[in-house]
Amino acid sequence: MGDRTPANLSANVRRLREERGFTQQRLAEVSGVPRPTVANLETGAANPTLGVLVKMAAALGVSIGELVVSPSSAIRVHKAGALPAKVRGQGLVRRLLPDPIPGMHIARLEIAAGGKMTGIPRTEGTREYIACESGELEINAAGEVVQLSAGDVAVLTSNDKQSLVNRGRRPVVAYSVSAFAPAGA
Repeated sequence: MGDRTPANLSANVRRLREERGFTQQRLAEVSGVPRPTVANLETGAANPTLGVLVKMAAALGVSIGELVVSPSSAIRVHKAGALPAKVRGQGLVRRLLPDPIPGMHIARLEIAAGGKMTGIPRTEGTREYIACESGELEINAAGEVVQLSAGDVAVLTSNDKQSLVNRGRRPVVAYSVSAFAPAGA
């Protein structure tokens, strides 16, 4: 049985790069490693120096060890409660995805019966989509008030502060997807 380190490195670098939404060029820019070297790492043709491994690990936000171990399973399970959550007013905001998507924030919102949650003002050009899964959700934003029922989706384009109110007798579950405006837009 031969040394699997080059194959492990190849598979891990590609997987981690793709999970972060990086192209090979973007990973090269972030890491300071030339793009052809990134390509060679992903094909298994590279014999990287320790310096290259350090730069790649830092750019991908992992340890060097994580670059060379046997690739993880094709399926990763994150148990309920394992992802970060914050209490905001009488609501709970739980990150929905374990890996970030550049330029987006996706969260599951839970608001107790009779509860209220204040939203966070967004930068100009950012859009927030709120999809109500269950319950009745009132959204107050920019002087407007709308009611969402299960299955309804609202698109918020104002950068004003908003509030989410559950006037019902059972909890509201909704999902928030914020697509941030590009920097300098």
